[in-house]
Amino acid sequence: MGSEKAESSCASPWLKISKEVDPAVASAALRFVDRMGASTAIPPKWEARGSYDPFFRNFFKILHIQPGRISISVHVKPPICNTFGTLHGGSVGTLTEILSTACARTVVPEDKELFLGEISISYMSATPANEEVLANASVVKSGRNLTVVAVEFKLKKSGNMAYSTRATFYNMPLSSL
Repeated sequence: MGSEKAESSCASPWLKISKEVDPAVASAALRFVDRMGASTAIPPKWEARGSYDPFFRNFFKILHIQPGRISISVHVKPPICNTFGTLHGGSVGTLTEILSTACARTVVPEDKELFLGEISISYMSATPANEEVLANASVVKSGRNLTVVAVEFKLKKSGNMAYSTRATFYNMPLSSL
């Protein structure tokens, strides 16, 4: 591994670029990440570990927050789409993780760590680029050791369900049995 410095506002100070990678290619990749907004600072009042991903937060807007529920609007843009021009399945997974974690945090005390144990996703219809999706997350169950959050993604124009997801979190530390 080489020790070349990367020229990017989002690059970690510990970033090392392999000598096998053309510096022009590495620089272009870092510029792309910057253009996608990954280097934009999060306002301090919204900075919460596990709540926002610097890249994906550029594609959604929070509509409503209350204990056990969060609603967002997702603007599906090409950077989070697949080669077919529809929302990438990995993007759905990432949005589910971000939204589920934030929703769980509305009911799980800050002194407990959350460990994501499982995500399940049902894909019912594709979401084309430049469409808007409304996502509603709600805590299904929250106990001493476990929190389950369900998220429904619906197309704004038609109201049709696009994805249905469920995330299971383990609340750490686990109580002793």
